[in-house]
Amino acid sequence: MESPVNPVAAVPHTGAAKSSSSSGHDQEERFNKICEAVRIILECVGENPDRAGLVETPRRYAKALMHFTKGYTQVIGDIVNDAVFDENHHEMVIVKDIEIFSMCEHHLVPFLGRMHIAYVPNRVVIGLSKLPRIAEMFSRRLQIQERLTKQVAKAVMDVVSPRGVAVVMESTHLCMAMRGVEKSTAMTVTSSVLGSFANDEILRKEFFELVGIGSK
Repeated sequence: MESPVNPVAAVPHTGAAKSSSSSGHDQEERFNKICEAVRIILECVGENPDRAGLVETPRRYAKALMHFTKGYTQVIGDIVNDAVFDENHHEMVIVKDIEIFSMCEHHLVPFLGRMHIAYVPNRVVIGLSKLPRIAEMFSRRLQIQERLTKQVAKAVMDVVSPRGVAVVMESTHLCMAMRGVEKSTAMTVTSSVLGSFANDEILRKEFFELVGIGSK
């Protein structure tokens, strides 16, 4: 690859609620509020939050929840940094089978699966590790799968300005497995196609075939 270019300065901090410069005091305040809320929840379900098995649960859950939602403190510019490079490559680039863990905003339970991201470069390419990092940033928020898929596609389009972007996500939702219809084998598939992937049926079909969509 040739020298890096600097597109990130012009890239919006896509969808971030707060910057990554959140103060330690703010982090501590949010942590303590979550601990208090978890104690109340434990009491409301009929438990004793002071018994041996639960006394540390509010702190453990607060720590876990802040990790599950760390995407709110991240911005796309910090994720990509300067890992965008001039490169005369015009064929499809795919990073597939990216593990995704997120939380359903409707029930606050996990959904998990895998994501496939493709783009057709237009004079620049992005460091391969940045595509999973972009997916991670948006997945570590309260989400619905449809929006998550679109946000990742739009972020890649904003950062690299490629000829096209395609994102597919396949996941299992615990809100469907543990409650409601209780179908643990149900798989939800969503896609977002932009640019040349939206306009070129052959290109779109090639992507779906390469990531194994429609061949099962």
